[in-house]
Amino acid sequence: MLLFPLLFLVVFQISGQKEIVPSVNQLVIIANNTGPVISKDIYGHFSEHLGACIYGGLWVGTDSKIPNTFGIRNDVLFALREMKIPNLRWPGGCFADTYHWKDGIGPQEKRASIVNTNWGNVTEDNSFGTHEFMKLTELLGCDAYINGNVGSGSVKEMAEWVEYLTSGNESPMTKLRKENGREKPWKVKYFAIGNENWGCGGNMTAEFYANNMRQYSTFLGDYSGNNLYKVACGPSDWNFGWTETLMKDEGTRDRFQGLSIHYYSIVDGWGYMGSATKFNEREWFETMRMNLQMEDIVKGHAAIMDRYDPQKKKGLVVDEWGNWFKVEPGTNPGFLYQQNTMRDAVTAAIHLNIFNHHADRVKSANIAQMINVLQSVILTKDDKMILTPTYHVFRMFRVHQDATLLKTDLKCEDYVYGDKKLPSISASASVDKEGKVHISLANLNPNKSVVVTCPVIGESYSKITGEVLTAPEMNSFNSFENPDFVKPAAFTGFSSKNGILTITMPSKSVVVLELTK
Repeated sequence: MLLFPLLFLVVFQISGQKEIVPSVNQLVIIANNTGPVISKDIYGHFSEHLGACIYGGLWVGTDSKIPNTFGIRNDVLFALREMKIPNLRWPGGCFADTYHWKDGIGPQEKRASIVNTNWGNVTEDNSFGTHEFMKLTELLGCDAYINGNVGSGSVKEMAEWVEYLTSGNESPMTKLRKENGREKPWKVKYFAIGNENWGCGGNMTAEFYANNMRQYSTFLGDYSGNNLYKVACGPSDWNFGWTETLMKDEGTRDRFQGLSIHYYSIVDGWGYMGSATKFNEREWFETMRMNLQMEDIVKGHAAIMDRYDPQKKKGLVVDEWGNWFKVEPGTNPGFLYQQNTMRDAVTAAIHLNIFNHHADRVKSANIAQMINVLQSVILTKDDKMILTPTYHVFRMFRVHQDATLLKTDLKCEDYVYGDKKLPSISASASVDKEGKVHISLANLNPNKSVVVTCPVIGESYSKITGEVLTAPEMNSFNSFENPDFVKPAAFTGFSSKNGILTITMPSKSVVVLELTK
C-alpha cells in the first residue's frame, strides 16, 4: 500500500546520491485500470442555418465553380473526413424551432423561401434541406443528428419527418420521399425533441416542456430497424432545476434517451463580450476559468441524473458548447462570424478532456459551430478554406474516439493571474483497441512552459511519438493570407526512463502522445 504515494515522487541524482523530491506537475496513468468507453460522438459538430455555416460554408450548389460533390464543397468534405467527424447536428439551434422540413424537399425551384428571423433576417431559399443534409452525412460517413421543431411545429409534422426519413413501409410519407429521389430509408441515430425550449424554442417552463416532450416522443416511431436516440431539451449551464424536472418522473424519463445541456464561455457576459483576436491576458485567464466550469456543470447535472438513473442508461448530450466572442468587425452581427486563435485551441482541449473523464455519463457533444460561426473548425471565403486551431485539436484528439478511458491522477502547479489561480494543466488518457495509449494535455499558462512527469503504471511501452500545437502569441490565428500560421508539429519534448515519462510542454500548447508496446 506504500507504493501509490511514491508514485508522486521523482528520483533525482544529485552529487552521486539519490534524493527524493516532490514533483510539481505529475500525471499518473494506470494503464491496466480502465474505465468506460469514450463515445466517438463526444467529438461531434453542429451546423445551423446561420450566417455562412450552410450557404457558402458547406453548400455551394451543383452549379458552383467551387469544386463540389452534389453541391457540397469538396475541400470542406476532405477536411472533415480527416478529422473523423462522428455525428453532425442540424438544422439548429434556434433555427430548428422555426424550421418546417417540407419547405426543404422536392425540386429546388419549387421550394418555399423563408426569412431567417433568428439570424440576420435574411431570406433563405431552402436549397439545402433534408436530402442534402442526409447526403452530406453519407459523404462524411457520420451519423445524423436532427433537431425537430417543438416551438412552432406540431406533433404531426415531427412524426411525419421521422417517417419520411426512416420508414421502409408503404405510406404517403415514404411515397413522397421516393418521388423526391430517395428509394431507401436513411438511418438517423439522434433526434432532438426541440432546442432551448426554455428560451428561443418557446420560453417554456420545465413542466410545460416535459409534458410537450412526452406527447411528441410518443409519436416518433422506430421504423425499419432504425432506433432513434431521442434527446430531450435540457437546461442551459447551471439550471439544475430543469434537469430535476425532466429526470424525477419515471413517465417523463422513459420518453427520452439523452438530455441536452448548453454552455458557452462568454467573457464579461453577453453585453460586454470581447474580441476573438484582440484580447489581453485577463481575458485569456477568464476564458480558461469559464472553460473549466464545464467540469462542475457536468458533475452537477450528472449527480441529479445519478439519483434517478443509477445505471446510467440516460446520456448527457452537450450539444452546444464553445467560446462566444464579438463578431469580426465589418460582418453582419446576426451571422456570428468570429476568428479562431490559440485560445480557442486550448479551450477545445479542456472541454474534450472533461468530456473524456465523464464518458460514463456524457455520451455525445457538439461544438458550436462547424463552419464560419462562433468557435468553428473551418472558415471559408469564396473558394478559399482555412483550418482553425480548433480544427487541429479535434484532428489530434480523434485518437480518443471509441477508446477506453484510463485511470489518471493529475497534480499540477497553478496558473496565477493577479489574485486568482487555476490549474495550469488539463489532461486525459485512453487506450485504443490495438493497445495504444494516447495522452492529451493542454498547458493553460500563456507565459510559461511546464515540465510534467508521467509515471505509466501497469504496462511497458517501447515507442513514443507525439504532436504539439502552439503559437508565438496567445492570439495567433490562421488567416486566408497565412493559412498555416498555427498548425501541429512533431513533438520531441519528452524523455522516458524506468516507466516515467518527462514531458516539457511549451506555454499555451496542446500535446498528444502515443505510446506503443
